[in-house]
Amino acid sequence: MWNKNERDGKSEQVKGKIKQAVGDLTGDDTLKTEGGVEGAIGKAKIAVGQAQRKVGAAVEHLRKAAKG
Repeated sequence: MWNKNERDGKSEQVKGKIKQAVGDLTGDDTLKTEGGVEGAIGKAKIAVGQAQRKVGAAVEHLRKAAKG
């Protein structure tokens, strides 16, 4: 299951790809650049979300192991 960062990151990536595509179609280099930046931000948010999820799973595993 995805967490908030992963969902937000994915939507940011999609938004960035759309901006890049529109920038390509219109020849707007600024829009293409903005889209690339948004895509990179989205990718970073996804990575943070995945790390949070993995850390949470590891903590839960340790908690269960400690209970015995």
